[in-house]
Amino acid sequence: MSLLKAIQSPADLRKLSRDELAIVAAEIRKFLVESVSKTGGHLASNLGVVELTIALHYVFNTPDDRLVWDVGHQTYPHKILTGRRDAFNNLRKPNGIAGFPRRCESEYDTFGTGHSSTSISAALGMAIAAQQAGLDRRSVAIIGDGAMTAGMAFEALNNAGDMDANLLVILNDNDMSISKNVGALNNYLARLLSGRFYDSVRRTGKQILEGVPPVKEFAKRAEEHAKGMVTPGTLFEEFGFNYIGPIDGHDLPALLDTLGNIRELKGMQFLHIVTQKGKGFEPAEHDPNKYHGVSKFDPTNGLSHAASSTKTYTQVFNDWLVDMADVDEKLVGITPAMCDGSGLNDFCAKYPNRYFDVGIAEQHALTFAAGMACDGLKPVVAIYSTFLQRAYDQLIHDVALQNLDVLFAIDRAGLVGADGPTHAGSFDLSYLRCIPNIVIMAPSDENECRQMLTTGYQYKGVAAVRYPRGAGTGAAIDVSLNTLPIGKGEVKCKTTIKKGKKVAILAFGSMLKPALEAAHELGCSVTNMRFIKPLDIDLIQTLATTHDLIVTIEENALMGGAGAAVLEAMQSMHLTNPTLCLGLPDTFIEHGVHETMLADCGLDSAGIINKIKSKLEKI
Repeated sequence: MSLLKAIQSPADLRKLSRDELAIVAAEIRKFLVESVSKTGGHLASNLGVVELTIALHYVFNTPDDRLVWDVGHQTYPHKILTGRRDAFNNLRKPNGIAGFPRRCESEYDTFGTGHSSTSISAALGMAIAAQQAGLDRRSVAIIGDGAMTAGMAFEALNNAGDMDANLLVILNDNDMSISKNVGALNNYLARLLSGRFYDSVRRTGKQILEGVPPVKEFAKRAEEHAKGMVTPGTLFEEFGFNYIGPIDGHDLPALLDTLGNIRELKGMQFLHIVTQKGKGFEPAEHDPNKYHGVSKFDPTNGLSHAASSTKTYTQVFNDWLVDMADVDEKLVGITPAMCDGSGLNDFCAKYPNRYFDVGIAEQHALTFAAGMACDGLKPVVAIYSTFLQRAYDQLIHDVALQNLDVLFAIDRAGLVGADGPTHAGSFDLSYLRCIPNIVIMAPSDENECRQMLTTGYQYKGVAAVRYPRGAGTGAAIDVSLNTLPIGKGEVKCKTTIKKGKKVAILAFGSMLKPALEAAHELGCSVTNMRFIKPLDIDLIQTLATTHDLIVTIEENALMGGAGAAVLEAMQSMHLTNPTLCLGLPDTFIEHGVHETMLADCGLDSAGIINKIKSKLEKI
């Protein structure tokens, strides 16, 4: 009988013997591969934290003790052990469980996470809340080595060092980026350093030496030197943490012993574990990046099902970046830890000295680009729309205010389907267009995307091209590096109505296709606006004087978006046409299938037709 099927909560897990936990780990891995092969999702990162997740829920009294997972794409085993195993057939589907932790989904999801490097701050806040309430509760932050590259993580560590809360930070080092000296000796040392005897000696010694500063300083240095011989923990000790590790994150006995010891300790603890992404599934072990986020695949061999032959916008950017770099040696490419996701693989391979992955440090990425632009380089910052939000001050203060020559290639604009609201690029038009000194473009197809990237690159100033996730329309791509006239839209079709109300649809970016489909039935005019800033004011004025109703359509929040920009322009020209603005509603839109999500927002052709007809009845 399966042990896993009997586990509906961590309380059930704790009824098992320690020997049985290894069986549970094997069953979780098998379940993960079979389940994710059917639904898609994050695989390699979850396979790497199976033993850690089991040990955490076995040792700590969850949900009373707080587990805060960083990024969130490593929480599938956590969800499996907290009563959601049977829901995995609907993982990331409409009305199904999310791919990330969500407070509204389970009491075991103590903090919602989608962006990285937030766990230490959140867990510290929870630790202080417990302290204020007089509760003997533990707070644990589980953070990956990639997430530790973000400044926010170190801000939290620095702040935590000034406090005496009961906080455990677990560094899940799955890329051997900090230390490779993991083995039996280090596992033994971790048990020793986490033991109550060592902790008691350490604390008592510090108290005794408080009155003898020179001796205390000598003892501190001696302790650091002794630890530094076998561990890389001096940095974290300087932040005020008691560093323990590194240990093998797949060694369940070592994890259980060490975590058991740490749970009895007071104050700030830092446990360093080393794991392997993709552990237990050979294809993912050999290529963890490929199996980070996957679509459906064959669980017997890891081969993906046939993908669309249509190029994605990310691939279009990948091709353009290499082509432009071939003709301009000043081009440099920058990404905040998203080489594969943002499409810089070929550029990185061909021009490694002009490729810069700055880690999960979006703020630094922008100011780094600004510094390059100051001294004659031409930075192209490839970044997801939702991640650009994290560097908003740098975008305004360091790039736009100085009117520096930087191009932003903004991927994942609009809704992103199964990844849900944490990764949706719903707000970029709104937060970008209020910034002076910026040109903003949205392509309607792959060829236009390439043209806009060239246009933004050749523009002497700040420019942004925002494009959606996934495949384009299948448009033929002109491989020449042609530009578009800045601030000029394109009329795609003119009204065919000879009597009655004439409607002009102003479509932005991805909304051109459904707009044309709606116009085919309604007989509307359709304009591909192309530019959100600057707007084609002359074209708007012409359309307003020849049409009775102006309709704007965008895959962005309505508040402050492209439609709002058109309304402001019409007001400045004293145009009083009835208007209808279509876009994303004022809510966070749940995960699902992209096409269905658009339909639910009234942004498919049927929804556009219905809303236009309804508006015409009122004017």
